[in-house]
Amino acid sequence: MKYLDYKGYTGSIEYSQEDNLLYGKVLGIRGLISYEGETGQQLEQDFKEAVDTYLNDCKATGKKPEKPFKGSFNVRISATLHQKAALLAMETKTSLNSLVEEAIRSRVTQEPV
Repeated sequence: MKYLDYKGYTGSIEYSQEDNLLYGKVLGIRGLISYEGETGQQLEQDFKEAVDTYLNDCKATGKKPEKPFKGSFNVRISATLHQKAALLAMETKTSLNSLVEEAIRSRVTQEPV
């Protein structure tokens, strides 16, 4: 899936066959910022306008805008896997965070099969 990017915000691209309309929402934040368009160009323009409106509204109300994908998240795994990962991190003289980051980077950048 391709995404839209603007001012640090990422937007989804969806298609409604029923409405013959492209639509999406900003990803990685709790608030709902949605947009739509009949063409890709209209969708992208509405996405940018939606992000700008959100940022302007936050500024006008003195609210801090949500930052998408802050670089911190909780992961729930089995105690056994947690133990194995922690021990491997200690053996390789690295942090558990670094070990997990390396594993995710390896998986995310892996070429599709």
